[in-house]
Amino acid sequence: MSKLNSTPTAVLTAIVLASAVGLAVQYTSTRRDPPASATSATSPLTTGSTVTAADNAPKPAKAAAWAASAPGRVEPKGGEIRIGTQSPGRVAEVIVQMNDKVMAGDLLVRIDDDEAQAKLGAADAETAVRKRERDAETVGKLAQDRRNADDAVAAAERALFQARRDADRSLSARRAGSGSDDDLVKSRAAVTAAKDKLEQERQALRKVQAAAGMPLPTRLESALSTARAEFSVMETTIERARVRAPFDGTLLQVNAKVGEIVAPSPELALVVLGDLSGLRVRAEVEERDVAKVRVGQKVVIRTDAYAGRDFKGTVTTVGQSLAPPRLASRGPRRPTDVDALEVLIDVEGPTPMLPGMRADVFFVPEATAQAAPAVKTN
Repeated sequence: MSKLNSTPTAVLTAIVLASAVGLAVQYTSTRRDPPASATSATSPLTTGSTVTAADNAPKPAKAAAWAASAPGRVEPKGGEIRIGTQSPGRVAEVIVQMNDKVMAGDLLVRIDDDEAQAKLGAADAETAVRKRERDAETVGKLAQDRRNADDAVAAAERALFQARRDADRSLSARRAGSGSDDDLVKSRAAVTAAKDKLEQERQALRKVQAAAGMPLPTRLESALSTARAEFSVMETTIERARVRAPFDGTLLQVNAKVGEIVAPSPELALVVLGDLSGLRVRAEVEERDVAKVRVGQKVVIRTDAYAGRDFKGTVTTVGQSLAPPRLASRGPRRPTDVDALEVLIDVEGPTPMLPGMRADVFFVPEATAQAAPAVKTN
């Protein structure tokens, strides 16, 4: 019986001993590890007993406070002009190459125009017959003055058409290395003179037609006018088959190739032209930062291609409406439903940046910047 009662007693004794051991271990640990507050109170930084070089190192400067920031893209002064064809057909000749500098009116690409040339010859013959018939008819002084003015306009139109063809041949020869710069300069000057002459003759014709008592055109005069109109249509058709430079600039891209079939399309640009005499940045400011951007505000421009270099610029144009951003459409980007305001920035001085580069624009706070003009409402 005593053996049975000794078993609970032994268990109870073991429990008491285990508890005593645990309390002893906890007490010993507490004596060896002081609390964090005590450690911090006796740290070298507070007592000054130990100071390392890292502690004396200067603190990093606070980042500049920008009024706003926005993504942007570098483009030529006046933007990139994508030039296509006005008439469908086969590319017969590509006159220029990438990086060529061209002047306004220079021929860039020629589309095959053999059919239009044949029709032009037929219209020319018809015009000559109608003019001979009209000249055989006798009219009064006012009607004769109108005929003379009309003939002068027709002659000026043909002179301009011929001057352009001569200039195209001179440019082609110069690009091929068989022509001279003097011939090209003379041909360009001839085109300018022909344009001025045509405008003068048209003004003279309008003045004659407005004279008091001017009789109505005769049947033969109307027939000649119809033939000349057909001739002008063929000239226009041939001219539309020629892709010309709208202004002075540099060819950034030349996509046309001899022999390929092209058609008028906003997506198909045969050449891309830009004025590289200056650069600008087209930035898109988020809606929340619109009130922080002003015309005349200074900006800092940074690009990944020239890391560590800052380029300066000035805000020249601030849009008057918000639209979905377009600069983030290329490549994997986080989708966003935030609208943006388009801002144009002129880059100061020469810069190594190239059109098409992505840039980050930082707007400098400036109290003297002009407020964006308000939209006029009727």
